[in-house]
Amino acid sequence: MFPLFHFLRRSSNRYLLSVILLITSLILFIHVVSNSSSLNQKGIINTAKEHYESMWELVSSSNSSASGASDDDNSLWNYEPHDAETLETIFSRLEKPLYSNEDLFREFPELQNDTKRLELDNGKSVLKKNKKIYDDFLALAIDEPKVDDLVYEDDTYAGKANAAILSLVRNEDLKTLLPAIQQMEDKFNKRFNYPYILLNERNFTERFKESVRSLLPPERIVKFGKIDDEDWNMPDSIDNNKYHSAVEKLKEEKVSYVDMESYHNMCRFYSREFYHHPLLKDVKYTWRLEPGISFYCDIKYDIFQFMEMHDKVYGYVLNLYDGPESIRTLWNTTMQFVEKNPQYLNVNGAYEWLKENGQKPRNFEITNGYSTCHFWTNFEITNLEFLRSEAYEKYMDFLENSGGFYYERWGDAPVRSIALALFIDKSRIHWFRDIGYNHAPYTNCPKCDPQNNRCDGKCKPGLFSIWDNLNTENCHATWIKYVMSEEEKHIY
Repeated sequence: MFPLFHFLRRSSNRYLLSVILLITSLILFIHVVSNSSSLNQKGIINTAKEHYESMWELVSSSNSSASGASDDDNSLWNYEPHDAETLETIFSRLEKPLYSNEDLFREFPELQNDTKRLELDNGKSVLKKNKKIYDDFLALAIDEPKVDDLVYEDDTYAGKANAAILSLVRNEDLKTLLPAIQQMEDKFNKRFNYPYILLNERNFTERFKESVRSLLPPERIVKFGKIDDEDWNMPDSIDNNKYHSAVEKLKEEKVSYVDMESYHNMCRFYSREFYHHPLLKDVKYTWRLEPGISFYCDIKYDIFQFMEMHDKVYGYVLNLYDGPESIRTLWNTTMQFVEKNPQYLNVNGAYEWLKENGQKPRNFEITNGYSTCHFWTNFEITNLEFLRSEAYEKYMDFLENSGGFYYERWGDAPVRSIALALFIDKSRIHWFRDIGYNHAPYTNCPKCDPQNNRCDGKCKPGLFSIWDNLNTENCHATWIKYVMSEEEKHIY
């Protein structure tokens, strides 16, 4: 099918149509003037001048859209200073916790206005309330997004987005990567034929490359790339003695992977380097694929075209808390950056999500003001133009200069999530609730209509984790209650 709204939703097509209309109008204008008396020509020319100025403005704006993304995307990197009142409001939201003690006492009378009871409760009352919000929301049966422009496999634009499926892997990950690729193909990519880009800190072996190629149909493009040592290894600016001393301290606090330098390298690379790799320099969207994951539902529409047509910058499926000891100074460092660069702050950012302090109050205290809520980046669909934007790049430089990727163990997930919540409109972040997904120990499992056989029944709808004690790690309720608009809540 080739409906008109698909054609007009693409900025390059709008630009082409605008140029055609301009040329057609010019031809008609010449014809009218040539057949008019000299007395009428002056008036016609003045009227036409106004008309063509308006038309040229339209063409120019369409051209800027075609060369980048949509017109609205320009707001990602065209930054205007906020007035004093707006800045005061923004920073008030960034400084104030989501819940005051008074808020919690009012909402939970059983705490009896007793600070000691509140401390002993340690977020249990908020967790109980939040779990109900999440459970009720996930109990709703959903299918695909209820929009009129989903692109299916028989559509002209199917598989035509500037996009790739990305995986950062080692040669020894082959055994767990192959099933992940097979599931990506079965559930989504057999319909849309998007290329794969696989990156490695070392050279891929021929066995690895041949195993991946033999799994895929011959028409599927697969690119294998090595990461430059300069982009992967610990930078020379890091004090080695300070690093090892910090690692020993964090080991005592039982911070995961802290003694693996390669893990620090990976977090830094996925935060600030991967989108500069030569294989990705001309790519707009990536869908990150990790070894060992599972997909549970067919995805019959083009995810990347949905992102582009609906002006989304980021798509996720899991939203949870981080270990606060690993990012103890990340929030303070971030606040130093935005105080120096307030023009990057978006007035419609997801600030309440960053400032949630009720469910895991200890996280908020350890990080000096950050909930630690973040998108789990082992699944992320990203508009790389945002990562290449002035705000994000300068933020990454600031974090790099602080050394926190090594002196602590800052992960790409909280780093990316904070940037998204601060710098872009929260409506441009999309929760793909329809995508059944597991990366142990967490799951996004939608309740599907059993009549359409979209999901395979291998996950329990609404179950965040098979271990009940991990429900406390779920940040979705705050996103549902404080960030999502009514339109977003009902898009499925």
